[in-house]
Amino acid sequence: MDEPFTPGRIVLFGSGETAAAGGRVLTTLARELPVPLQVAILETPAGFEPNSAQVAQRIADFIRIRLQSSQPQITLVPARKKGTPFSPDNPALLQPLRQADLIFLGPGSPTYATRQLHDSLAWYTVMARHRLGATLVLASAAILAVSVQTLPVYEIYKVGEELHWCAGLNLLGAFGLEVVFVPHWNNQEGGVDLDTRRCFMGEERFQRLQAQLAPTVTVVGLDEHTALRFDFTTRTCAVAGRGEVTVLRAGQAQRFRAREQFLFQELGVYQEPDRQMGIPAVIWAQVCPSAIPSSPVPPPPAVVLTLADQRQAARQARNWPLADHLRSQIAGHGWQISDTPAGRVLAPLRPKP
Repeated sequence: MDEPFTPGRIVLFGSGETAAAGGRVLTTLARELPVPLQVAILETPAGFEPNSAQVAQRIADFIRIRLQSSQPQITLVPARKKGTPFSPDNPALLQPLRQADLIFLGPGSPTYATRQLHDSLAWYTVMARHRLGATLVLASAAILAVSVQTLPVYEIYKVGEELHWCAGLNLLGAFGLEVVFVPHWNNQEGGVDLDTRRCFMGEERFQRLQAQLAPTVTVVGLDEHTALRFDFTTRTCAVAGRGEVTVLRAGQAQRFRAREQFLFQELGVYQEPDRQMGIPAVIWAQVCPSAIPSSPVPPPPAVVLTLADQRQAARQARNWPLADHLRSQIAGHGWQISDTPAGRVLAPLRPKP
């Protein structure tokens, strides 16, 4: 086993990642991340669309406004299609991924995303950055793509192909978890005439799809405007937003509402892998920080400690606007503050790139 490590958080959206509920989830998440916040938005899931850059830019604009107190430095990563200058294997395009604190993948086609990202430099880099502590925010097509099996929504719902699954990117496979994520779990677009629950499959078709999965696979359905957050420190999942998260495992169904939590063990037998597991050594070497000893960190000045105490009091009072304002003041003195399970951590603010 490699030395102990803590992967970054993973946040999954059933939909609404740029709506009000999604904004609240991101704001809460950002309070635990560095300032300035380095954000990389990977275009790949929508890379087949002529307007994939505009899709990514709308997400960037939302993050820039919603998380302005975190001073987000946002880069669009146009890794759209293999075999082109905008390839997920083009190292020049992927540098922002190696520096990101938060990596976002969202709308598009799940099967296109899996084809383009499978065994790619981009996907191995995303995996490595997550193992090293970067936060992953995934929505829509992306959460289907990172499953152990990917639901080919468009091929079934629009084209009429037979019910089937495709191999997914299996983000959690290294952690011992075989999970299929399904967004739009409670979709109602079909009205009374057409059942579009279960990501447009309908209940009857989805039951047949579920029967095709191995009995060891857990299905996690996310209602619209609902998020599920994975915390690898506490090994818990937390639900936020307007709806519920449904966990189907071993013939049993559990439903969790907003503000409820459950352990990773509800999804399977969790295991902590070696940090590099499943990632080629040459890519790991490019992403993993150098082992050069760091210089001693000076203690925070008294003014920063005072502001940190005031911010802690504001957080305990759930006065989030004041807490964010005090965080900005701390950053103005050249320090960043992070909230961890062990308590607050103060560190010198790194210079902007």
